[in-house]
Amino acid sequence: MQIRLIMVLTENWTIASPRDLRGLVRLAQEAEAAGVDAVMLSDHLVLGPGAGAAGRPANLKDYAAPGNQDPATPWPDSIVLMSAIAAATERLRLIAGAIIAPLRHPLLLAHQLAALDLLSEGRLVVQPTVSWHEEEYAAMGIPFTERGTRLDEHLAIWKCVWTQTPASFHGAHYSFADVYMEPKPFREGGPRLWFGGSRISPFIVRRLVQYGDGFHPFGQPSAEEMEPLRIALAQAGRSIQELEIVGGLRPNFTDATAPANLEQALQSLPWQLEQGYTSICFNPSQYVDDLAQVGRLCSELTKRVQEF
Repeated sequence: MQIRLIMVLTENWTIASPRDLRGLVRLAQEAEAAGVDAVMLSDHLVLGPGAGAAGRPANLKDYAAPGNQDPATPWPDSIVLMSAIAAATERLRLIAGAIIAPLRHPLLLAHQLAALDLLSEGRLVVQPTVSWHEEEYAAMGIPFTERGTRLDEHLAIWKCVWTQTPASFHGAHYSFADVYMEPKPFREGGPRLWFGGSRISPFIVRRLVQYGDGFHPFGQPSAEEMEPLRIALAQAGRSIQELEIVGGLRPNFTDATAPANLEQALQSLPWQLEQGYTSICFNPSQYVDDLAQVGRLCSELTKRVQEF
C-alpha cells in the first residue's frame, strides 16, 4: 500500500514569518521535491477574542484547535496561496483542509474552486466545514445557527454548477435560475471532497456518503467509532475502501519551546495503518526549529513512512 504524506503548511508560524507567503510556496516546492504527496492549508477569515477562550497550547508548536488560538493568529487566504503553489509545482496535491463554506456565497466559492482545480490540473482537494467560531460568523453577518443547512446547500449548488449549463437551484438560503458558470473544473464533477470533524456525527456520515472522497477526522477514531460510516456506505452501495482515510503524526512536547521527538511520533503509525488510514499529515514546525531543516525532514519522513 502506498502511504501518502501530507504536510500542514499554514500552522508553521514558530519557524516562518506570517508575512512571507512566498516562503510558504518555497516550502511546498521543497515538499514536492522530497516526495511528499500534498500540502494542506486551513482557513479563517477573521478571529474574535473568543478564539483563545480555552487558553493557548503549552507549546505554541502544537496544533491549532477550537478555542486555543491567539486572535491575531495568521490565516492567509488559502485559495490565493494555493493558486501560487499550483503555479509553482507540478505533482503536489493542494488540500484546502478546511474551507468554511457558509461564510461565503456558494456561487462565488464554486467559481473560485473551479478555477483553482483547472489551474492545478485536477490536484485540488476541498474539505468544506462549518467550523466552530461564532464570532467569525457574527463579523460576516451570517447566522451561526444556519451554518449546517447552508453547507448542505453549498454542496448541492457546487455539484449543480460544476456539472450543468445552465444551472438552477432554489433552497432556503440561496436561489438562482439559469446561470452559466464557466470554466468548469478540470476534474469532471469537480474537485475531490473530504469531510471530517471532532466526532463521526450523522451530518458527517450523510455528507460523506453523498459527496465524499475522503475522511479527515480531528483525532483518530477507532474501528468501532467508524462502524456507522461503514454501514451507511454499504447501504448506499459504497465501500469505506473507496475513501482516503487521513491520520497524522501527533507530537509529544516535553517543554514549552522544544520540538517534539520524531521517532516517538512515528510509533503511532503502525496502529493507524492497521485501522485503514491511507494518508498521514505532519506539521514540520513540530519537529524542527529552522526552516532550512524542513526539506531534510520531508525526505526523512518519506523514507521512514514507506518502510512501514
